[in-house]
Amino acid sequence: MTTTPSASASDELPGTSMTDEDYGALRASASLWSGTSVLITDQRGQVLVEHVDYLDTCLLPGGAVDKGEAPSHAAARELQEELGVTTTVERGLAVDWVSADSFDAPSAMRFPGEILYVYDGGTWTDAQIAAVRLPDHEIEAIEFVEPARLPDLMTPRDARRALSALRARINGGGTVLLENGLPLAPTVLDNTRVLSTARHSRHYPFHPGPAPDGLTVRQSWGWLFAPDGRVLVLLGPHNGCACLPGGTPEPEDHGDPVATLIREAAEETDARLGEPLLLGHLTDPAEPYARVRYAAALTSVGPVRPDPATGCTYVRVLATPEQAAELFDWGPSASHQLAAVHRARERLGIPRAARQPFTELTDPNAW
Repeated sequence: MTTTPSASASDELPGTSMTDEDYGALRASASLWSGTSVLITDQRGQVLVEHVDYLDTCLLPGGAVDKGEAPSHAAARELQEELGVTTTVERGLAVDWVSADSFDAPSAMRFPGEILYVYDGGTWTDAQIAAVRLPDHEIEAIEFVEPARLPDLMTPRDARRALSALRARINGGGTVLLENGLPLAPTVLDNTRVLSTARHSRHYPFHPGPAPDGLTVRQSWGWLFAPDGRVLVLLGPHNGCACLPGGTPEPEDHGDPVATLIREAAEETDARLGEPLLLGHLTDPAEPYARVRYAAALTSVGPVRPDPATGCTYVRVLATPEQAAELFDWGPSASHQLAAVHRARERLGIPRAARQPFTELTDPNAW
């Protein structure tokens, strides 16, 4: 039988100028390995990595896909073998094409390149983590680490892939396509390198209501809502560090934290807002200060411009409150603050936003 090679889909049969044997050999010569990884975080947003006995670098859970095995089944099998956890994986975060020349493999291995599927293993509770059972060999230990530490613990290609997959999970835009760990269509989170700098650990208790008399207010931040229920978040243009609009009181604020919020929002991002609602305050057991939190409706944002106090031109994005919280390490108090945020949102008559990709605000806007 003579046939013509297909020029399109991989499952098309050969045509009329090539034998089946030749066509099969041609396709086999272009074959790639297939592997899986699973991205798991704890409730602080730290990433699970494995310390293995055959490498001096860490890995995400996962491994090779066996012959005839679906990648999702391979990921679930590897979790059982490596962590003693029985589960299914149903959501893909990334598909990475790994080139043959990007992997420092021995020549005898004849590494042809690889397609690696990254799945979402979810956010694990303390009880789930305590249930992990490691095998007698291969996996020496597991550790949950700050995302910014991944490049120090993993190979560059593995760290790029893990961070790209984590950003895809936070962004909420579906599975992303990678080439050697880098997204083909970078999002604003990729472009600003979100989570490449260690987040400050701020596990301060959250208290509803105003700060007690005599407790100095050190900071005034705001959850500023667009009409669709998303909030304004500011990202450092080069390090991806996130913050909510607001800042430190100045003498011209005359001790009024609302005045601080309004002034800082205007200076940092040229934002105007409606009447703020007090959510509560946070306290630091080591310092006699309070950090107050407000919610307000955005009425407009002006053109992008540098913050006169710092010279930094922030990247302005809209995200759901839950997505915003994933950019911080606030500990258990984050859930209490988010509950207060949504109570205020309802009082403001603003709908709850569905999870969706971050939107960058590059132009002036009025609502």
